[in-house]
Amino acid sequence: MTITLNQVTSRPLFSTRKIVHMSMLGFAFLLPFLTWPQAAGAALLALLFNLLILPRLEVDLRKRPGSAGVPFASLRADSPAQRLSDSAVDSTTASAAESSASVWTGIILYPISVLALILLYRHSMHVAAAVWAIMALGDGLASVAGERLGGPALPYNREKTWAGSVSFALAGTALAYTLARWVNPALESDKALLVCAATAVVGALVESAPVRLDDNATVPLVSGGFMFCAFLMERSALASNLPYLGRRIALAVVINLAFALVALRLRLVARSGARAGFLLGVAVYLGYGWKSFSLLLAFFVLGSMATRLGYAKKAARGIAERRGGGRSWREALANTLAGAFFSILVITTHHEAAFLVALMATFAEAAGDTVSSEIGQWLSTRAYLVTTFEPVRAGENGGISLGGTAAGLAASALVAGLGYALGLSTRGGAALALAAGLAGNLLDSVLGATLERRGLVSNGIVNFAGTSFAGALALGLSLRAGH
Repeated sequence: MTITLNQVTSRPLFSTRKIVHMSMLGFAFLLPFLTWPQAAGAALLALLFNLLILPRLEVDLRKRPGSAGVPFASLRADSPAQRLSDSAVDSTTASAAESSASVWTGIILYPISVLALILLYRHSMHVAAAVWAIMALGDGLASVAGERLGGPALPYNREKTWAGSVSFALAGTALAYTLARWVNPALESDKALLVCAATAVVGALVESAPVRLDDNATVPLVSGGFMFCAFLMERSALASNLPYLGRRIALAVVINLAFALVALRLRLVARSGARAGFLLGVAVYLGYGWKSFSLLLAFFVLGSMATRLGYAKKAARGIAERRGGGRSWREALANTLAGAFFSILVITTHHEAAFLVALMATFAEAAGDTVSSEIGQWLSTRAYLVTTFEPVRAGENGGISLGGTAAGLAASALVAGLGYALGLSTRGGAALALAAGLAGNLLDSVLGATLERRGLVSNGIVNFAGTSFAGALALGLSLRAGH
């Protein structure tokens, strides 16, 4: 399909789909005058409107070609499965049906995400409002800028442009800051601006990621969690840790450099994995010194041992890790990024105990997931889908086995127990970290059996979701307990 400049410039600035999304944003300015149940009720009404009323209106809700890099069918709300009628576009019936599903998934997910933001951050409504602004205005202007301005594509996603991502970040920052201060005028202005800018950049990264999931779900989930934690940061917390951070930074660099070189020498990691592991390991070490680093080391040792066990047998069946089991930067980020984030928050907030439990939960989940997968593939040729218990070949996404599950549980318990033994948490905190880690493992398997099997996300995204969920769950419950 070829789009001329005249065709692009003659279009409305915003598609009807984007107008529907951004018009709902006006409701966010009413949040200071509503209780959270009232706000949740209004979001529920918006969902019902999109489900029941919007299909009766003759509006074009397609994603325009060029806005996402993929041609979409021209769809009407009263006939979401309508076939493409524009003769300039050559598309199959299957493509039209897939486009229809994509459009209606986004239309429904948008109010669901708003409702989730209100429920999750009901006691920090400025977070819900600011992330809502990033999701609506940032995404809307990113599409317009990408289509109108063009320019170089992003190196990791050729369907997105630098102009679109920068526009997302700038527009998201401006309106997020406006709404955050409107909903909560007591926020410190400098801190609010910095947090909103950082969150908008995170949102732009998530929006531009090469995944097939609708960004009406991914952007608010990741951005909301990031902003909530970022608002907990305090200068006074960092200042209280400064006296010993200099020595800790030096030790972090030396120790992680040594471990990276040893792991590279033993071929436990690839070169990219060694570089990423070094940076992430330094961040983890800063949290609580050698004690927090021990959690990362325990995960790495357990995972590496499980990978090497029966490697020849797994390789013969075509299910072994590539590069002889050496992890790349993708595996390092997927399994360690959440832990590194929580570790930094240990020294920059006044909720040290809660973030230590979250840190333990992320590595308990990562260890349990890696060990259960590797041991399960080694011990058995058959697994069962976690969603339907349908027999599948060992190594299939979402497949679980009795031996692998038991090994994963033991690995998670070892990491959580290590954290308790090192004094990073109380016995109750360790139990909470273990429970959250197991919940993250379950989510990992469910996502593998559903989204990953359909090719919507990669294994790395699934692993990152599992560790992040485990940490977020542990953090939320710890904060609720007053830690």
